[in-house]
Amino acid sequence: MQLPAMPFTVTTWKDIDPQVSPGEKGFSTIREFNAGELRVRSVEYSPGYLADHWCDRGHVLYVLEGELISELKDGRRFRLTPGMSYQVSDAGDSPHRSSTKTGVKLFIVD
Repeated sequence: MQLPAMPFTVTTWKDIDPQVSPGEKGFSTIREFNAGELRVRSVEYSPGYLADHWCDRGHVLYVLEGELISELKDGRRFRLTPGMSYQVSDAGDSPHRSSTKTGVKLFIVD
């Protein structure tokens, strides 16, 4: 990942208006900072959330609260809890999608 040229930037996440998007089940609440091609997000998935798409974009995803299931299109599943992360490249080894039974708070950079 190459960070774009930008000044030192402090983000107060609570001051960013959230975008709410439906999943296949449940919904996500996203606060986002963008600089060039860099996207940094604070994301919450509601209890019972299931993504409505398979994603092959690269991410660094860190779990702050709750539990996330990351399912790969090839059938592998990974359970992530607070303090865990995953890293996957653009068009990585398998498209992935997220779900949660409990709800989850995430920090994502891509």
